[in-house]
Amino acid sequence: MTSWPEFLSRRGATFDDDAVSRFSAPKDELATARDAAVVCDLTPLAVMRVAGPDAATFLQGQFTSDVAALQPGAAQYSAWCSPKGRMLANFLLLRTETTTFELLLPASMIAAVRKRLTMFVLRSKVTIEDASAESVRIGVGGPTAATALHAIPIDAPARFQCRPLEGGLIVAVPGGRYIALVQPALAESFWDRVSNAARPAGFPVWQWLTVRAGIPIVTPATADRLVPQMANWDALDGVSFRKGCYTGQEIVARTQYLGKLKERTFLAHVDGPPPGPGEKLYGAAFGEQSCGTVLNAAAAPGGGSDLVAALQIAATQGGDVRIGSPDGPELILLPLPYPLPDAPSNAPREAQAPRGRMA
Repeated sequence: MTSWPEFLSRRGATFDDDAVSRFSAPKDELATARDAAVVCDLTPLAVMRVAGPDAATFLQGQFTSDVAALQPGAAQYSAWCSPKGRMLANFLLLRTETTTFELLLPASMIAAVRKRLTMFVLRSKVTIEDASAESVRIGVGGPTAATALHAIPIDAPARFQCRPLEGGLIVAVPGGRYIALVQPALAESFWDRVSNAARPAGFPVWQWLTVRAGIPIVTPATADRLVPQMANWDALDGVSFRKGCYTGQEIVARTQYLGKLKERTFLAHVDGPPPGPGEKLYGAAFGEQSCGTVLNAAAAPGGGSDLVAALQIAATQGGDVRIGSPDGPELILLPLPYPLPDAPSNAPREAQAPRGRMA
């Protein structure tokens, strides 16, 4: 059997390091992602497996979501924070079995997250491993993605639900996107079946679909900088305010109930190439002081780039937000595809920020 990159090369893929940059004309691929369905190799998305009798209890005390409530065969967004409540990483969390969880996160993040998370295992009966080599990740997205899957035929699962495949599973995520994890021996057959109904496209197209879904992805450039609410992780059900204590929970809870959130993640467009993660934003009311940070960006259909950025709410109200410098390219704010929750006036008793030392 040939290697997966060799197979994709025979199907017309062009590579940029380990990622497929394109199959044909990038503009045509983007237009298809906007109007129909594409299939993308997701090798830049890694898999970290946490398994063992204590896996659920261990992760419940580490992650922002209600891991204990997650049923086998389901998924949720989650994050891992520092003791100061800043996101070290965010990810899609799958419960594949009662005692087995898999995190889908950028390959650039997995080594550091695995190394640091392992430090907290102590006596828990848990193993943490990089399981990326055990599957090929393939994404299907676009407004007709579910129809493309049905043509294979595969019944598209509901959002955050998993459906078994021959030699793997497929999970639905926001933005009309689906991620299949397929055994390497069966990945070529799966790709060829899907590509009969969806156009092959490079990983930058998948990044654009993720941006347009309003989903920020923490990368090394933005790690340990955002409280989850600043990344809209509460709006995306990646934070539970009713579960027990977890690392960083006191700060996250206080931000929710005792403080005024000044920064949120917004969707925007800019005429120009995609700015890099960590690029600073400037607003007219803030002068030379930065008022936000680019989190993720991707080339957009029709030209320019779309991006998600953590931005001072006051800057969006004042208008004239620019990238890189106060006189840099201007941002055009776009509507998010989901509502942002209103700040609660009172915290429920069981969700109030705890006093004393946090876990």
